[in-house]
Amino acid sequence: MDINYIHNLFLKSSGVSIDTRKIEKGSMFVAIKGERFDANTFAKEALEKGASSVLIDNQNYYIDERTVLVEDSLLALQELAKFHRNYLKVPIVALTGSNGKTTTKELINVVLSKKFKTKATVGNLNNHIGVPLTLLSFDENTEMGIVEMGANHQKEIEFLCEIAQPDYGYITNFGKAHLEGFGGVQGVIKGKSEMYHYISKNDKLAFINLDDAIQVEKSKVLNHYSFGVNKEEADVQIAGIRANPFVEISFDGLDIKTHLIGLYNANNINAALTIGRFFEIDAVAIKEALESYVPANNRSQILQKGSNEIILDAYNANPSSMVVAITNFLQLEKPNKIMVLGDMFELGEESQKEHEALVDSLKNEDRVKCYFVGKAFNECAREKANFHFYETFELFSAALTSVAFANNTILIKGSRGMALERTLDFIK
Repeated sequence: MDINYIHNLFLKSSGVSIDTRKIEKGSMFVAIKGERFDANTFAKEALEKGASSVLIDNQNYYIDERTVLVEDSLLALQELAKFHRNYLKVPIVALTGSNGKTTTKELINVVLSKKFKTKATVGNLNNHIGVPLTLLSFDENTEMGIVEMGANHQKEIEFLCEIAQPDYGYITNFGKAHLEGFGGVQGVIKGKSEMYHYISKNDKLAFINLDDAIQVEKSKVLNHYSFGVNKEEADVQIAGIRANPFVEISFDGLDIKTHLIGLYNANNINAALTIGRFFEIDAVAIKEALESYVPANNRSQILQKGSNEIILDAYNANPSSMVVAITNFLQLEKPNKIMVLGDMFELGEESQKEHEALVDSLKNEDRVKCYFVGKAFNECAREKANFHFYETFELFSAALTSVAFANNTILIKGSRGMALERTLDFIK
């Protein structure tokens, strides 16, 4: 594989595409095999739709000189991204963690945009395909890159770091996410810490939350810049945090009033603030940036439907994020509270225990009506007046047709596969 030749083709293109349904004129199409299809079969279609070149790994689909045959298209995409990253030499802030990655990435982006021309991961394109696509979206005008990295097994973050080669790294937290792939909580800590290992090995810099005991321990072997709430030893000292329901941060004599709900978002805000200060962005500009950010995509959104106030947090869920979301919700000084909670996925052998623990944690909460949706929750069914269990969303939605929602505050949270945002269709 002649990576220089492929990179020159890329530089002449309008960008990379892996989906002929979204292809742009002049783009480079990379044919990646999926579980259900072989994208090599779309090479001709890509050229007909205006692609300037196509990368394939099956010679049976070779068309003409616009076709580049490689041994493995996915590997070619990853190598191209790594080559392009070194070609541009853009400073990169990378982040991973169990919860809050995408929100933190968005906050870092709005803050750094106050000083730099930034490019950041779009949505949650944070895996072995998404990270290369993010790097290939950088161009000669990009002054700072923000790259989100997701993982569900060991060595994945290590692999992504070798491609992106971040100059700065941050881990949001270590929680009970993807337990099945990581092999338990200790596996999560080990897997996410691969970010720190890269930072340490390559003499780069880590951003450290001193309110996280695990990060404090890891910081002993890292070149780092830290933050903490009322921590004198922190490089950036947060004077105070409040949430009812929106998070407010006191810093450097300023009160920052955000559109994010729940104290669990405070660390995400603090991290973005800290990274902004490290890059010498004015505190007032940071305040403006953080106050301008409004969450979307089913992540901690507050919506109004009729007389009902809805906290929609249905993008994803794991035991750690569930606990903090529920804790925050229970602390809200609101009458007529309802929770719609969906199954948590990828917990492996821990699934039953974690779902039961969550249900049991609510056994004394008589003032909140709880709807549990999904097979895992249904297997934890308890006889309790304010508990309602449904094995499928269809059974749940059928029951909702006879429920009159009025003047309620409603939390909706579950794993992505549950698609609990559909609940909105039944709330008038």
